[in-house]
Amino acid sequence: MSNANINDLIEIARKAGDVIRTGFDSTNEISLKSEIDLVTETDKRAEELILSEIKRKYPEHNIIAEESENSISFAEHVWMIDPLDGTTNFAHKLPIFSVSIAYLYQGEIVLGVVYDPIKDEMFYAEKENGAFLNGEKIRVSDTVDLAKSLVITGFPYDRFQNYDNNLDNFSRMALKVRGIRRLGSAALDLCYIAAGRADGYWEIRLEVWDIAAGTLIAREAGAVVTNRLGNQDVLQQPISVTAANPSLHPKILEVIV
Repeated sequence: MSNANINDLIEIARKAGDVIRTGFDSTNEISLKSEIDLVTETDKRAEELILSEIKRKYPEHNIIAEESENSISFAEHVWMIDPLDGTTNFAHKLPIFSVSIAYLYQGEIVLGVVYDPIKDEMFYAEKENGAFLNGEKIRVSDTVDLAKSLVITGFPYDRFQNYDNNLDNFSRMALKVRGIRRLGSAALDLCYIAAGRADGYWEIRLEVWDIAAGTLIAREAGAVVTNRLGNQDVLQQPISVTAANPSLHPKILEVIV
């Protein structure tokens, strides 16, 4: 069974991006996975395309995808797919969303691609080969002072019912940093850390497909990426993420719980 190739991930992400751009310019049928968790027809069409491309190129590989019924697989070759990360933004015509595709070999993330189809920005990384944006190498920021930092976060879909909703962390962090942004696409959030567009990012109660590709891209750009407790294995449930350059990462961990 052959290993995946980074060029295949890039090609598949571009094709899915074409589907998403077309959907963004048209009227979408929106349905609810839960009271406030949306899914659109474009999500489904993009995922169908990605799944068909992977199955055609790598028919024996396992796939974990957001809109499909599946369970976590510990097989040798595993893909983790979010066809449209930022569905709420997409449904509201806010152009901040992405395609996220990660490939794991023997349980380790070795390839990752995150594509912003509106800005035509392709972030990608291969383990131990650096991180890139449209062919140019990217690197995390060198900000060392939390008070001078711009950080990103997000909130769980069930924040109304679950007290572990990140609002307490947000309140504490807001008093310690220059600014906080909530962009709505975890995959892009990690890539923006990788590109130095923001200095730190944390979020709680995510899914593996939200962060798998972005985690590799951020790490290859020099970020430290752990869960909220500082554990390197960010794909273990419950999923949380903290990403920043090596100077800021421990300072962010000190603030969040």
